[in-house]
Amino acid sequence: MKCKHPIRAVRRRIESHPLGARYLADVRFRTDVDLYRSIVINALYIILKLFLGLTYRAYWFVALAVYYVLLVAMRLALVARRGKEALTVRQEWRRYRVCGIVLLVLNQALMGIVIYMVRDARGFRYPGTLIYAMAAYSFYAVILSIVQMVKYRRHGSPLLSAAKAINFVAALVSILALETAMLAQFGGDDEAFRVIMTSATGGGVCVIVIGMAVYMIMRSGKSLR
Repeated sequence: MKCKHPIRAVRRRIESHPLGARYLADVRFRTDVDLYRSIVINALYIILKLFLGLTYRAYWFVALAVYYVLLVAMRLALVARRGKEALTVRQEWRRYRVCGIVLLVLNQALMGIVIYMVRDARGFRYPGTLIYAMAAYSFYAVILSIVQMVKYRRHGSPLLSAAKAINFVAALVSILALETAMLAQFGGDDEAFRVIMTSATGGGVCVIVIGMAVYMIMRSGKSLR
């Protein structure tokens, strides 16, 4: 029972602040704050990826970062559109379908990046112990995106569902980048094993993205009909 008191104390402190009270009481406000917070974290992640990729001349790594930028830009556009105007459910479903189509198109670029990674057969080494921080972020991003996809689905907003689907794809891409780094840093000199693992993970990510995109297009089409 004692362990609950600190939690209650923290909650009371949050409720005592106007923004904190609104965050706890207003579902829409809390949802927007969570979305923008994840976008800021993703932006910092992208900056780090671009910096390291350019510094160590890992250009496929830069290409992954650019792909990540496009995903975050899509999600930011969805959130900004949601905040500017009250959309009808039909309009939200149309934007949901557009997101599915864009993901399907962008997946062609992701497949090209994976092919280049496999053909290049080189990994990226993070300086120092940074790889452990990136691993923690990547797994956290995947778990959080899955939880939020299920959570926000209850709100019945196609726009929010699309934003969280994009967030999940971005998390998968971060796992792909992490795997190549871990193979380079801890996988030894077995190039064949590295190629097999990169091909399997990269192909798996592409298949998942295609499946999600097709599902979004079909679901939106059914809802619009």
